[in-house]
Amino acid sequence: MSNATDPTTVRLDGLTKEYASLRAVEDVTLDVMPGEFLVIVGPSGCGKSTTLRMVAGLETVSDGELFFDDRRVTGIDASERNVAMVFQNYALYPHMSARRNITFGMSEFDDEETNRRVEEAAEILDIADLLDRKPKELSGGERQRVALGRAICRDPDVFLMDEPLSNLDAKLRVQMRSELARLHEELETTTVYVTHDQTEAMTLGDRVAVLNDGRLQQVDPPQHLYDFPENRFVAEFIGDPAMNVLSVTVTEQTAEHEAFEVSLPGYDDIEGSALFGVRPEDIEYVDGEQPRRETFDATVTVTEPLGDTVLLYCRIADGTELKVQSDPRIGVQSGDEITLSYDPERLHIFDPESGAAVYHSATEAKPTRAPAEDDD
Repeated sequence: MSNATDPTTVRLDGLTKEYASLRAVEDVTLDVMPGEFLVIVGPSGCGKSTTLRMVAGLETVSDGELFFDDRRVTGIDASERNVAMVFQNYALYPHMSARRNITFGMSEFDDEETNRRVEEAAEILDIADLLDRKPKELSGGERQRVALGRAICRDPDVFLMDEPLSNLDAKLRVQMRSELARLHEELETTTVYVTHDQTEAMTLGDRVAVLNDGRLQQVDPPQHLYDFPENRFVAEFIGDPAMNVLSVTVTEQTAEHEAFEVSLPGYDDIEGSALFGVRPEDIEYVDGEQPRRETFDATVTVTEPLGDTVLLYCRIADGTELKVQSDPRIGVQSGDEITLSYDPERLHIFDPESGAAVYHSATEAKPTRAPAEDDD
């Protein structure tokens, strides 16, 4: 099942939402490209669901404009926008079968067309043998597929998804993420997806829009967002474990900390106090080998084995805590004195007042996988 028409562009132009004295969303300007899977991510209360509900027509717009292609939809009823929304709580009627839940309200199609759409959606979602069951007879993942089927059958211009996987267990969330990605690739419908889970955002989104306190912080493809955060908030929010951010003094292209000194080639912005950022996986445990880079000492305070990695909480010279992600078999224990180094091509400097990024030592995004070999 796919759209008969070209995918829709969604344009948010200065979108703002106020509740009395509270400004929940402020001046969000954003274009969702035709057929794009855009993920809006941010902490609880940042305005992401409110933004989605304004796009759906479920919340009025206090200021700004909203367009689907060249059609202005600001103030137009939700029923006239041809959008399909998938909610966190599935919103299924418990007394109706899965088939009836999917078809409920589909009065715009005759019975033959409705049945065709249901069968096609059920085939795509692998729920063809579940259509006669009621929600209480379905698992959480099956209920979510029914909710998706209801959205697909309407053949909308835009899919809107508000944390649709948050009620599922961890294993099922991973499975449903891959199914959503496959579904989007097949349908090619413009999709706006809201989540607080950065893993969902990074794995699902063609681009990711980060919100905080109702303001748009950055919009970029996932890997660019990770490698080149535009401010301290994005740097610390995207990535698990979060980026280490330490106070340093910058002079003559060098960042100085009590525990270490870092060269910043090409850096010619502010001198004096600054914030230095480095991700835990970009700090290297030096195990008696000849160090390839400058090193510094640290004391391990806590170890967190994670299976494929171990997360070390370390205390450095001035008492600052530093997180280090390393090989799980290095044999380091709490209380050990260790030597660390860092990747000089993965360093960041932020303005201490505004939090804006003023320097990245990397010049291009870190590849997510090895380049594909030519078939010939």
